Amino acid sequence: MLDLDLPKSPDTGFAVGFDLDLTLADTRAGISAVYASLAAETGVPIDTDLVVRRIGPPLEEELAYWFPPDEVPAMAARYREIYAGIAIPATVLMPGAVAALDAVRARGGRVVVVSGKNQADTERTVTFLGLAADAVVGGLFGADKGAALRAHGTGAYIGDHTGDVDAARAASATAVAVATGAFDSEALAAYGADVVLPDLLAFPEWLGGYRTA
Repeated sequence: MLDLDLPKSPDTGFAVGFDLDLTLADTRAGISAVYASLAAETGVPIDTDLVVRRIGPPLEEELAYWFPPDEVPAMAARYREIYAGIAIPATVLMPGAVAALDAVRARGGRVVVVSGKNQADTERTVTFLGLAADAVVGGLFGADKGAALRAHGTGAYIGDHTGDVDAARAASATAVAVATGAFDSEALAAYGADVVLPDLLAFPEWLGGYRTA
């Protein structure tokens, strides 16, 4: 478990955590374009359709499918160097993203975005999309997200990946899965998500029940 130096959440109110890629932000076109650029620069053929079907785990894990281990650090650095200029302009909101955050705020809650994307690009993406977040934490995947979620007092974490279920479990939070990424509703339920929604459009209604339960 990571020992993160994070600000503690206020004791009042409640907080809800959200994943970024394929939960709040549709980053598929942008990520595909970055990998296409890497392929063009290096001459290494990369199946970008396959890449976007695996969005979620750390960047280095995906790069290892395409480059030898000793080249992965340099490719990761290059990816991050060009990401902002290529991927962020191609990023769009996932359906229901703004309404989901508005629903949290309407009930007096705080919004915490915790993503596997590096800190700088997580912040850039949130800003570019105009998402109103009280805290933004990047560079964490799976159970490692738990430290950030606990530090900000999140009672529920919403994400599209089985790793996001692990994150919620690590934070002793309600695991709310949305079937908008690589895993369908059946797979997310089988993995152990507490709640499975088809997408964020269904989130405000669920949140109303969560806050009155």
